[in-house]
Amino acid sequence: MKASDLFVRCLENEGVDRIFGVPGEENAHFMMSLEDSSIDFILTRHEQSAAFMADVHGRLTGELSACLGTLGPGAANLVTGVADGNMDRAPLLVLTGQADSDRLHKESHQNMDVVAMFEPITKWAWSLKRANNIPEVVRKACKLALEEKPGACHIELPEDIAQEDAVSLPLAPTKARRAVPADKIVDQAVELIRAARDPIVIAGNGAIRKRASKQLRIFAEQTGIGVVGTFMAKGCVDRNSPYSLFTIGLQAKDYISYAIDAADVVICLGYDMVEYHPKLWNPDNDKKIIHIDFLPAEVDAHYEVACEIVGDLAHTLWMLNEKLGAAGGDQPLFDLPAQREVRTQMLAEFAEHKDDKTEGSIRPQKVLWDVRQELGPDDILLSDVGAHKMWIARYYQCDEPNTCLISNGFCSMGFALPGAISAKLVHPERKVMAICGDGGFLMNVHEMETAKRLGSKIVVMVWEDGGYGLIAWKQDNEFGHHTPLAFGNPDFMMLAESFGWEGFYCDQSKDLAGVLERAFACEGPALVVVPIDYRENAILSERLGHIVCPI
Repeated sequence: MKASDLFVRCLENEGVDRIFGVPGEENAHFMMSLEDSSIDFILTRHEQSAAFMADVHGRLTGELSACLGTLGPGAANLVTGVADGNMDRAPLLVLTGQADSDRLHKESHQNMDVVAMFEPITKWAWSLKRANNIPEVVRKACKLALEEKPGACHIELPEDIAQEDAVSLPLAPTKARRAVPADKIVDQAVELIRAARDPIVIAGNGAIRKRASKQLRIFAEQTGIGVVGTFMAKGCVDRNSPYSLFTIGLQAKDYISYAIDAADVVICLGYDMVEYHPKLWNPDNDKKIIHIDFLPAEVDAHYEVACEIVGDLAHTLWMLNEKLGAAGGDQPLFDLPAQREVRTQMLAEFAEHKDDKTEGSIRPQKVLWDVRQELGPDDILLSDVGAHKMWIARYYQCDEPNTCLISNGFCSMGFALPGAISAKLVHPERKVMAICGDGGFLMNVHEMETAKRLGSKIVVMVWEDGGYGLIAWKQDNEFGHHTPLAFGNPDFMMLAESFGWEGFYCDQSKDLAGVLERAFACEGPALVVVPIDYRENAILSERLGHIVCPI
C-alpha cells in the first residue's frame, strides 16, 4: 500500500480516533489517506489551537490524540501547544509534513529542521526515512507518549516518503504493566507515617489518574491525613471530604501553607515539581519527605527524600492501605485538629461574597461561587492563564478528577477556548465551560468559528479588565506600580454575533447566576462577558502575602 495509507492504518491500530490540525500541501497524501479512515479530522483555525485540543483530549481520556501541521510555519505554530501538553503530562502525537527528502540537506523553500525544534519539548521526535519503517516508528512514538510520565512524541513525514510503496504491516499495540514497589520500601514508608506527629499529603498531577484517586481517598479516610492538591490535582479527593485541604500554589502564606509548615512528614503523591517548587513549601529542609510516584524523584536541594517509592501509584497506595489498615480500629490513625481548622477557614473564604449585590463590576469570588453552583460534579471547567487562574486555583474546588483543567506546567495563554471545544467532543453529555481573561481569550479567538462550525455547546466566560492583569498584580506587589499593560477590546457582544454565538454581558452580581443558566441553555456556543473587579487582587495580597506562583 501507499506509505501514507500505512501511516493512517498504524494510527487506527493504536486507537487514535481524532486528529486536530491545519494541513498543507506537504500533508496532501496523508490527508487523502485519512479520508477513508475511521479517524475524525477536526480542522482548526490555527495549529497552536490544534495542539491544545489534542492536549485536552489526552488529559481527559488518558489516551492518544494527535495534532497536525505542515512543514515550516505550520510546524512552528504547533510549538506552544505541544510544549504545554508535554509539560502538563498529556499523551499526544505531533504529526508534521516535510518537503521532499532530496532537498532537506540544502537551503530550500520553507525548509527547517523541524525535528530539532521539537526535541526539547517532546519525549521523542523522528523524521521518517523509509516507508517500511512507519509501523515501528508509530508504535515507538505511541508507546513513549503513553508511558509515565505521559507526554508528546513527534513524527515527521516527508512528502516523497508519503508517496512510496510500503509492504510492512502495522504492529500490534501492547500494554505493559507498570512496575510495583517491593514490600520492604513500602514498609519503610509505613513506619515513617506511623511515627509522624503531624503528617500531610501533597498530591500532584499523577494523583488524578482514576485508580490513584480512588486509593488516595481510601488512604485519607483510613489515616485521617489531610490532602493538599496542586493546581492540576483538583478533585483527587472530593472537595466535600473532611480530608480535603484544597489547593496549594497561589500564596506564600495562605492558610494551607501553615498546615504544611506544621507538618513533620510530607507524603508527596504524583507530585510534579513543574507546578509548585519545593523551596516554597520546604524552605528550611525540615520535612521528612516520602516520595511516591511512577518515576524517581527529581534532584533538588529542597526535596531530599527520606523514603522513595517508585512504581504504579495506585498500586502503591493500595499496598499502603492494606498495611496501615492491618492496624485495625474504626478510628483514623491520626486526629489533626489544626488541619480541620484550615479547612474551616477556607470554607468561610469561599462563601464570603456569595450574596454580593455589587453593580458595574463583579468580584472574582462571587463569579466562582456562582460558577461552582451551576456546574455539576462531573462537569468540566477549563482555566486559561492570567489573574483569573489564581482565583480559580484558590476558590474553585472539585468533586472528581479532571473536572478542572488548568495549564500549569507550561502556563500557556490561549489554552482554554480550544481546550473547551475538545473537552465537549470527549464528553458531549457534560457541561463544559472555559474562563479566560480578555488577553488570553483574544490569543485564539479565531476558534470561535471552529466551535460554531462543530456546534459545540460550550460556554466561554471572559473576565474583562482591559489589560494583562496578572502581570500588573505581580509588578504592583514587587515594585509598588506596574508598567503600561492596558489594551483595548472589541465590542464582545458584536464579536459573539459575528461568529454566530449567543452573547451575554453581565455587570450585576445579582444577575450572574441567571445569566449562566441561560448561557448553558443555548443550543450552540455562548459567550459571557463579566467586567471583573480586580481591586480584589491587592486586597488578597495584603491579607495573605505576595504572590509566589510563577506565570
